[in-house]
Amino acid sequence: MIALEDLIGLCDLTADEVHAIAEHEHIPDALAAVLGSTLLESEDGPEQIRVMLRDDIRAAVRRRDVGHARHLVSTLCRFLHQHPCTGLRCAA
Repeated sequence: MIALEDLIGLCDLTADEVHAIAEHEHIPDALAAVLGSTLLESEDGPEQIRVMLRDDIRAAVRRRDVGHARHLVSTLCRFLHQHPCTGLRCAA
């Protein structure tokens, strides 16, 4: 059986990025790792992941979950640094 850590290690995303995709899509982390890997291989996939992270940040802010929002902003910054093809940069 393949462990979640193995899937995350194979998908070129961090665990936090996988968790954010899972949160956004309301799917298990293992499926989010596969989805994230597939998105990274598609032309507009990194942009879709960026949008997911942005949506998760907005949802956390609406819930007034400041700690989670900050964590997601940090996750988004790392994602933009690792996958600059989204055309955006983080000012962090």
